[in-house]
Amino acid sequence: MSAIETMEEQTTKQKIMMILSLAVPAMIENILQTAVGFIDTLFVAKLGLNEVTAVGVANTVLAVYIAIFMAIGVGTSSLIAKNVGARDFDKAKSIARQSSWISSMAGILFGIIAYFFAEPLLKVMGAEPQVLADGVTYFRIVAVPSIFISLMFIFGSILRASGDTKTPMKISVWINIIHIGLDYILIFGLWGFTGLGVAGAAWATVIARIIGTIALYRYIKKSKIDFSIFQNTFREAKQFMSPILKLSSPAAVERLIMRLGQVLYFGLIVRIGTETYAAHTIAGNIETFSYMPGYGLAVAATTLVGQSIGAKREQDAYKFGMLTTGIAVLFMSMIGILLFLLSPWMATWFTTDPNAVHMVVTALRIDAFAQPALAVGLVLAGALQGMGDTKSPMYSTAIGMWIIRVVGVYVLGIQLGMGIAGIWLSIAIDLFVRAIYLFVRFRTHFKI
Repeated sequence: MSAIETMEEQTTKQKIMMILSLAVPAMIENILQTAVGFIDTLFVAKLGLNEVTAVGVANTVLAVYIAIFMAIGVGTSSLIAKNVGARDFDKAKSIARQSSWISSMAGILFGIIAYFFAEPLLKVMGAEPQVLADGVTYFRIVAVPSIFISLMFIFGSILRASGDTKTPMKISVWINIIHIGLDYILIFGLWGFTGLGVAGAAWATVIARIIGTIALYRYIKKSKIDFSIFQNTFREAKQFMSPILKLSSPAAVERLIMRLGQVLYFGLIVRIGTETYAAHTIAGNIETFSYMPGYGLAVAATTLVGQSIGAKREQDAYKFGMLTTGIAVLFMSMIGILLFLLSPWMATWFTTDPNAVHMVVTALRIDAFAQPALAVGLVLAGALQGMGDTKSPMYSTAIGMWIIRVVGVYVLGIQLGMGIAGIWLSIAIDLFVRAIYLFVRFRTHFKI
């Protein structure tokens, strides 16, 4: 049953429960993925610093691939949520099929690029000669079968847009357990098997993704939007591919703007000093966990706002957007309090250097005050994408990343000599401006 089927005559409390029933599994899934990434890095770190760097550089390039696959998922989620809301399941199935084809083609294309251009891509990212060989090995193994990365993202988006966030979460639990087990065995070896080192980490990732792709597709086959990826027709492709690409393109541009902006402002931070860059990286790693409630609630907003618009229930769409934003602000304000109070202890997880700890604490305490703005930005971006507006989040990212954040780091961090405080004040200003812009854009859609 889609969320929209039970929406009539709901109280605010019932709407909140519906939001949480969608958001909590998505939060858990995100936390698991972040935790497994951390464990993956921990295992590779046992091999040596060069190996960690090799995997890190390769994953930086892979993050661009993933950004494109996620963007296709954004367009898919919006269209499927609207059609599920309108009870047009045949159209939802057609969109799911065409999205899967677009995703497959993108995965194959990026796989070919990875095979032929792995070395130059990693060199562009600054891979040193001593890490290049391991980086190329890891990148080719993980990125050549990119079709499985793209299909995992799209199948997960299809299920979430139909209102099922529990299945992707359950599958994520199992494939992450499998991934950790394979990681250990294939990296270090077991029972006479010597292990493959960095290549083992890559193969563990690939095998887990293949299993996850198959599992997600099998659950789709049991759902109301059951479709066969092989029953494609030229007429259907002509009808649905264009709308999917039209919605996905701004989301893809947004993610590329973000990635390129990060490269530029990371370069500016390096100019301030290596110790400042290290402290910024540590603070960023700790802050990552604060995003989890926002991401989960953004998934709920995309689904419920999209389904409400499809059912022509605009008041419900607006109310779901605002309620989800309010819940996110509450959750992330509490996280902000924890960041402020616990940052001295969290910093010591990564370093014992007093100056570095002081900089990490400064960064996290500034970030603590920006958590409500981050919540608003994440959720309303999801809500706007759910109703088919993928351009507003793109504009907010472009302005925030390239004007506020980059200029702010240069002026506050470098010119005014504020260092780490200037960097994180720039990030906080960016988050507040984005939140205000997206709030205004969301209300404008409802003529409020």
